[in-house]
Amino acid sequence: MKETLEKITQDFEIILVNDVSPDGAWETIIELAQKDSRVKGINLSRNFGQHYAITAGLDNCNGEWVVVMDCDLQDQPEEILKLYNKALEGYDIVFGRRFARKDHFFKKFFSKLFYFFFSYLTDTKQDYTVANFGIFHKKVIQAILNMGDYYRVFPILIQWVGFKKTYIDVEHGYRNEGKSGYSYRQLIRLAFDMIVSFSEKPLRLGLKFGILISFVSFLMGLYYLIQYLTGKVLVPGYTSLIITIMFSTGIIISFLGLVGVYIGKVSIQVKNRPKYIVKQKINIELYS
Repeated sequence: MKETLEKITQDFEIILVNDVSPDGAWETIIELAQKDSRVKGINLSRNFGQHYAITAGLDNCNGEWVVVMDCDLQDQPEEILKLYNKALEGYDIVFGRRFARKDHFFKKFFSKLFYFFFSYLTDTKQDYTVANFGIFHKKVIQAILNMGDYYRVFPILIQWVGFKKTYIDVEHGYRNEGKSGYSYRQLIRLAFDMIVSFSEKPLRLGLKFGILISFVSFLMGLYYLIQYLTGKVLVPGYTSLIITIMFSTGIIISFLGLVGVYIGKVSIQVKNRPKYIVKQKINIELYS
């Protein structure tokens, strides 16, 4: 990181956020920060999640340009030069597009599938090859920090705020050590939280589906009424009645549950709890 950044300027800071990593990361961060004051560390009080850790870093950065990247070296420091030079052409945001992702098949497949549905449900255009890695002007970062959303997913917030943006291809490296902190269960939960937090379209789809079911039910009722009046139905259909009741009840309960999820998200938002809690900092003022 230092070798790359010193080709741009000597006036930089590297902020490392420890989201309670299990591999002794904080001790390594302290060691690096003691050797170079430009390396700064933030130690969170517990595991808050990747995007809250990113928020903690953004809250404490001071640069005119900010690069957000993961620490597993799949985002490669050497690519920062390409991002920065592209930004100097007049862009506020430059995303690093992983044109050849070094992830296994299932991770890439589910990523494509998720972003397809997410784009549809949020009426936005998302690219599965784009994650956190990019360079952003300080006015973009300030706009992100001014957003009061409790549920935060950095790439989605960046897309929402606008500004002049572009994409460039960057090399995506293999993860040589450790493994992702996201299980498939956590990824599904994150995807669900993202969709519910950033769009009310599922509720609108539920309303449309309910209207459609009501219309079909009305036509079926009209049909069986005519059949009854013309003497073609002598014995009421027990099976069709039970199936209709069970289907309708399932639909009602499902969408009541969906509404309950939205209400739960609103409840968490209005509590206004801190998005993260800092346990310790190094080379940063504790109350900055």
